[in-house]
Amino acid sequence: MKRWREGLPGGSFFQKQAPKGMPSWIPTRQFRTWPREGESRLVDFPLVNSADALLWMVQMHCIDMNCWYSRVDKPERPDFVVFDLDPPDEHRFTDVKHLALRLRELLEDELGLTAFVKTTGGKGVHVHVPLSARDDFDAARGFARRASEVLAAREPDRLTVEQRKDGRGDRVYSDVMRNAYAQTVVAPYTVRARPGARVATPLSWEELKEPGLTPGRFTLRTIGERLDQLGRSDPWAGLTRHRYGLARATQRLVKLAAREL
Repeated sequence: MKRWREGLPGGSFFQKQAPKGMPSWIPTRQFRTWPREGESRLVDFPLVNSADALLWMVQMHCIDMNCWYSRVDKPERPDFVVFDLDPPDEHRFTDVKHLALRLRELLEDELGLTAFVKTTGGKGVHVHVPLSARDDFDAARGFARRASEVLAAREPDRLTVEQRKDGRGDRVYSDVMRNAYAQTVVAPYTVRARPGARVATPLSWEELKEPGLTPGRFTLRTIGERLDQLGRSDPWAGLTRHRYGLARATQRLVKLAAREL
């Protein structure tokens, strides 16, 4: 839970343990904050799996909602690989769109995976690849890092995998380190706790190509109209039908990396 008890001017704090007085009809699940015993503590996490539970989170001053990469029955097996394409500023969003499309080509055309994209409500986009929860986080993170390295080799002036900010220059950073146990990713359609109340919004790949698409296009004021226009046409429809193990794609990626890096 990321709580803004005094609103945006008062700043936020993170709370993992379910608070005292939480309604009994909101279930909890107990997990370690780190997978290895001795390096972590057990925490009772709220399981927000209903509209009423979501409203309770709002009442607890949570604005942007952040979800685990895994489900409660397999917490150490991620449901997604996520590529976070993070530019140094919004003026590089054209590069972000170009790189996301190039990443899609790598994932889908060369590695046989289906990818989905959303704005983050911040400066960049997230590209999600749904998994079948067979691989662990080390495999997911290693795959994301190697794929990002291949793309950076193809687009050296636009993309970097350099973790140090002073080594990135004005290039877009592919942040893969959040593919880890107990890390979180901003949920689709959540409002971001930033000026303008932007909304993290699932897109179709065709929408990503639109010249007028900007990081701030979808906000709390405009998202309702978008949803009305979409109706039942969900850009992420079919996501749950496409779930993959990483073994075959990783083998293909290793060969690509050996040839190009």
